[in-house]
Parts: sequence; C-alpha cells; structure tokens
Amino acid sequence: MAIPGPRARFYSGRVLIRDADPVRDAAGCARVYAPAVGDGVASLECDPPSADQMRARIEAVESRYPWLVAEDDGSIVGYAYATVHNERSAYRWSTDVSVYVDPAVHRRGVGRALYTALLPLLVCQGLYVACAGITLPNPASVGLHESVGFRPVGTYERVGFKRGSWWGVGWWLMQLRDQPDGVTPAEPGPPSRLEAPVLLGPSPPTRVQPGPPARLQPR
Repeated sequence: MAIPGPRARFYSGRVLIRDADPVRDAAGCARVYAPAVGDGVASLECDPPSADQMRARIEAVESRYPWLVAEDDGSIVGYAYATVHNERSAYRWSTDVSVYVDPAVHRRGVGRALYTALLPLLVCQGLYVACAGITLPNPASVGLHESVGFRPVGTYERVGFKRGSWWGVGWWLMQLRDQPDGVTPAEPGPPSRLEAPVLLGPSPPTRVQPGPPARLQPR
C-alpha cells in the first residue's frame, strides 16, 4: 500500500486525540513519519516505511503499549507511542516513547497534547520510567520533551551515520512514579487506552464525551 502524497490541509485547531486503529490510521501515520526519515535526521531510519509496514508496527506496539493518534478534520496530523526500552527483564518497568507531528502543524500544541494523553496511560499500565532519544541538534524536540517533564541524562555521541554525517543522540528521561528501593514493584499490566477521545481546541483540552473525567482502562 502506497503512502498518500502531501495535500493541502486546513488546520481547524480542533484536534482529536484517540487510540490508533492499525487499519484506519496506518497510511496517515506513515505520511506523518515520512518527512522525519526522508527530509532530515529527526529519525535515523533511512527508508520511510510503507503504510503496510506502519500497520504492522502499530499492531506490534499495541500488543504491549499504547499508540495514540491526533486527528484534525479526518486527517492524521501526529502520533505518539511507547515501546520496549530493552528486552532484558529488569528493564520491563521502563519504556521508550516517541512523538511525530505533521510539519504543517508544528508549534500548534499537537505534540504536547499527545504526550499529555500518553504519559498517564503508562502510569496506569504500571510503568515507572519513560525514555526519549533525540537526534541532535533538535531544539524544538528538546523543548517539547522538557516542557512535559523530561530531563536530559546523557548523549550517545556520533552514534548514527546518515546524509553524509555522523549524528549524536541525546537521551531524556521522565520518572513516572516514585521508585522506592527495596520494594519489588508490581508487574506492568496490559496496554491502557483512553476511555474517551480528547479534544484539543482553542480552549484547554476537553473530553469529547460529557460527564466525569475519563478513567484509564486496560485494553
């Protein structure tokens, strides 16, 4: 399945944050991700995945972690997800997170809204640490991550080669909950999901469905 090409989009400012559907959202996520691969080094992947490949990625992630999309007027304008940090068992309470936003809607609060929805799901799942890697320099991504509570912890210098140059990757970390020593944490649970989509509009984010704040439920 080919990735739809870029098209003119009117940004309504009323963005819906919801759980991803692998079939429905694969092409849109692939389109959002493609510039990070093909136009620069925000991703150190060298070939943009096809829609079919993106669908397989979403399905694999959602078996263990949440994947959220931001939708504006029926078009995917961003997504965020968590994934495994390291397969060795002692790392199972930690996760890596990523967010990608359509360049057409950069600096509109979409990335922050995605993280604001994603991070509580990780807490609900029983995770303790979220990690984010950023190809440097990338002041916009650094600013986003630090604005939601990540702190820098180190850099892998000149670790990836792309577009004729060597690039370093900085690492940012967020402690999702207290980590007392000497207390074995409960095992992480299944992926959590939003009980109701979240609407990002001109006013502060609100729930689409009326009533009390949505609870986080296991998927």
